[in-house]
Amino acid sequence: MFESLGDRLGATFDRLTGRGVLSAADVDEAMREVRVALLEADVALPVVKEFISRAREQATGEAVLRSVKPSEQVVKIVHDGLVEMLGGDTPTDLDLNVNPPAVIMMAGLQGSGKTTTAAKLGLRLQRGGPVGAGMGGTGRKRVLMASLDTRRPAAMEQLATLGEQAQVDTLPIVAGQTAPDIARRALNAGRLGGYDVIILDTAGRITLDEAMMNEAAEIARVSSPTETLLVADSLTGQDAVRTARAFHERLPLTGLVLTRTDGDSRGGAALSMRAVTGLPIKFLGSGEKIDALEPFDAQRVAGRILGMGDVVGLVERAAQDMDQAAAERTARKLAKGQFDLDDLRSQLQQLQKMGGMGGIMGLLPGVQKIKKQLADADLAGGDKALKRQEAIISAMTRAERKKPEILNASRKRRIAKGAGVEVAELNRLLKQHRQMADMFKAMGKGGGRGFAQLAQAMGMGGPGGAPGMGAGAPALGGPDLARLKALGGGKLPSPDQTPPPSGGLPGLGGLPGLGGGFPGFKKS
Repeated sequence: MFESLGDRLGATFDRLTGRGVLSAADVDEAMREVRVALLEADVALPVVKEFISRAREQATGEAVLRSVKPSEQVVKIVHDGLVEMLGGDTPTDLDLNVNPPAVIMMAGLQGSGKTTTAAKLGLRLQRGGPVGAGMGGTGRKRVLMASLDTRRPAAMEQLATLGEQAQVDTLPIVAGQTAPDIARRALNAGRLGGYDVIILDTAGRITLDEAMMNEAAEIARVSSPTETLLVADSLTGQDAVRTARAFHERLPLTGLVLTRTDGDSRGGAALSMRAVTGLPIKFLGSGEKIDALEPFDAQRVAGRILGMGDVVGLVERAAQDMDQAAAERTARKLAKGQFDLDDLRSQLQQLQKMGGMGGIMGLLPGVQKIKKQLADADLAGGDKALKRQEAIISAMTRAERKKPEILNASRKRRIAKGAGVEVAELNRLLKQHRQMADMFKAMGKGGGRGFAQLAQAMGMGGPGGAPGMGAGAPALGGPDLARLKALGGGKLPSPDQTPPPSGGLPGLGGLPGLGGGFPGFKKS
């Protein structure tokens, strides 16, 4: 998302960087470029005018023109303006601090992704993860989902199927009931069943009409929802903004969810929503998988637009599916300098869960400026290489994975044939494994002090250490997301903090880092 806008803004700021002093004409030229970039990204014209007016006034101030690095000051002004446009410094979480069950009502047009988003939200609440970009954890919630869509064929069955997939309870289907009657039955079932949250998936239409609005208003009257979320398709651009405004006039909306953001390279809807409707964006739907729902944070999104990356998002993505018991076992092995091919395979699987090479690179600071080189390096090919390397390891016996040094020529030929690759690719994988094993062995010396330094640098762990790893090793309570978030979108610890060694990323449980080289990604 925001790819085209990020490219245009990056090129504009690159031209400013090479100039020691900025004149008013330089600033005006940069603001014209920013204006065109925002309009091409399908941002609403009134929003663009207000943004440029405020940014130009600040950028032509005496403090900026006479500062040591005026170009950086201009970038900061644009960054702060984007944050304000997207919703401000303070993210808005879901409000679930009511006597249970709290009711969340999903509204929107047909095809916007309401039903899928309801299941994604139910899964997130049931897992107990953050419910908003403020990272306020909810604890695990008992969730009941109910489909109120009596018109679309198989709408109720779709929610029931998604509920089974996400392991979230759904209200049994009773034919012939109206939407308000189903809402009343869901409320009664929620109270009797001891549920913490009820998610009501309402019906939509292809276009706005009076019947749909009347039905939605009646459901809101019956259920008195704590949160009323409008689900809008980001690919529709300014139509999504107009839809949000029309719904807000008839329903007590409390927030927005933008879907299909992974396919929207412009991002005009997200940039316009808050300014036009006054409603906060609470979640972004970033894929078709049941867990592809991200809390929205204006600071982090602005950082992505300007190529600053999103380190916090990367850590969150890694921690989301991390198996705590498996992570502790791996940590104890690494602290002893042990790293076999089973461990490497688990890291390859973790990489793929996080979206592959492309998904990770998009969240790293500075990657925007080397996008052409990354394209030439073929990240998609790197993702395929990850799968091939996993296949190679799976073609080995347990003894071979534990002790790769026993692999002779005949064993290598057998493994390569079983995985459908050449022996040369197997040899490259073994070489990469040896390099990573040597690195972990060096970090594990002295009772795991190297890992403790890495954890402290990135805000993980605490006194006492992980079980069985010695006093110096990090505790495995997970990364300190609050501390990382305080650094801002895409920022790393400041120079006065201990920098992490070049072999890993925070919170990834030993994930091979950029310094040691990602498997499947050749060094130039």
